Amino acid sequence: MQQLSAQDAQFLYIQSETNLTHVMAVYVFDPSTAPGGKVRFKDIIEHMRGRLDVSPMLKRKLYRLPLDIDHPYWVHDEHFDLEMHMSHSRLPEPADWRQFCIYVARHHSKPLDMNRPLWDMHILEGLDNIPGYKKGSYALLTRIHHSTIDGASAAHFFAAIADLDNKGTPAIPLPEASPEPDELPEMSEMVSRAINSTITSPVKMSRALMKFAPALLSTAQKSLSSDDEEKDTGVPKTRFNNAVTPHKMFDAVTFDLEEIKKIRKKVDGATINDVVLTIASGGVRKYLMKHKELPKESLIAVAPVNARSRAGEESEPGNKISAMTIKIWSDIANPIKRMEAIRDTTRETKAAKSGLSARIMTDITQHVPGVTMSGVARLMTDERFAPKMSNLIVSNVPGPQIPMYMNGAQLTHQYGLAPLAHGMGLFIATPSYNGTISFGITSDRQIMPDIDFFVECLKKAFSELQVAKTNRAVKKTSARASTAEHAVEPQSDGSNYRRVSKTPRRVKQSKAK
Repeated sequence: MQQLSAQDAQFLYIQSETNLTHVMAVYVFDPSTAPGGKVRFKDIIEHMRGRLDVSPMLKRKLYRLPLDIDHPYWVHDEHFDLEMHMSHSRLPEPADWRQFCIYVARHHSKPLDMNRPLWDMHILEGLDNIPGYKKGSYALLTRIHHSTIDGASAAHFFAAIADLDNKGTPAIPLPEASPEPDELPEMSEMVSRAINSTITSPVKMSRALMKFAPALLSTAQKSLSSDDEEKDTGVPKTRFNNAVTPHKMFDAVTFDLEEIKKIRKKVDGATINDVVLTIASGGVRKYLMKHKELPKESLIAVAPVNARSRAGEESEPGNKISAMTIKIWSDIANPIKRMEAIRDTTRETKAAKSGLSARIMTDITQHVPGVTMSGVARLMTDERFAPKMSNLIVSNVPGPQIPMYMNGAQLTHQYGLAPLAHGMGLFIATPSYNGTISFGITSDRQIMPDIDFFVECLKKAFSELQVAKTNRAVKKTSARASTAEHAVEPQSDGSNYRRVSKTPRRVKQSKAK
């Protein structure tokens, strides 16, 4: 038997009608590479039947205790039926990109069946009218509850069900034998565990706080010694901090990873993740400026961080994540200066105080009793009490930089969608794959009804970085750059972006940081 960790369980406790806590990946396949040039729905079912042993999460379901007196358990689903987790349909007319985004958003807005293993797959056909997609292409919409998986383990899960070629060579060696089923523990044992957890939690929590005491003291001293005008003014109020509804929105754009790498070289020491944050910041800045809602202060983003300490941990289901709270310097107009500021901030955050608070909370939540965490979660998910922790979330998950296949069909595009919450209504997921990186936007119909315009803002932010002068050139013209800091936003026709790419070429493995 296996009990959910505190971090896994919190994604169950915070779920509500408006805050569904599953993630969804959208994989688009070109069947022309498959034997016979076609893939049938029953072929995909049989492929998954042969991969059911790659992860225990596929055949186990939740067992929750009364009143959530302790964290739930994973137990074997004795009535598991693969075909109950798989469905298919055809994209309605006019079957274009806009209709595709609407369909994906509506599917993401539906709750999972919490009485079965917490995943499902939906095959969507009829994508012939979408520019950049090969004729006959289909999408695989895969939903998995966040209590079972995070970004890194999700990437591993897809690799485990994917192939290296169109002949069916598994990308990851398949397990030799099925894992033992998770049997339901005796009630007396579960109650005993719950009581022990409740009694020992205060001691364990104190130890966790003591472990961080020196770092906390150092951070407090720095904060007290700083000038008032240097202190963080907090998270500015934006439309993204309003309450969310059950109706989600989705859109996406894909950029060339090599172009991202070229942009990175314009600022010494910048990472691919810094470029991603700069594009997101530029896009949000343009969007809010158009609506005359741009705050004078910088917007704040949360960036999830993989907290796994050793190689191979990605194969283990569950969540092992921390987070960084980062200023994205949306108050800086010049894109190169903005990227320099983001580079400096991410360096500091990774090593110091902003990352510290996330690590402390991650450690402390391991020792909060289930009944307490469940009650607190219900308060935090109420729109009246939801904390304003950031303006948006930006999650960058590196993926394989070689072509991947399934049923002989080649994966050509992928996008990610994630949960929203009251006070946090914009999520940008940026998975990379085979020389491309996609920006998948999840938002709310009330918060961002013009999500297609936000995509145009991201394209312009990307194009500006492409044509911008290097940081060395900016230094030579520092006077003009300083003046431009508060100037009218520079324009771009966005002609250098790619919404979708042609069949990507093979490139070397890249580490997106």
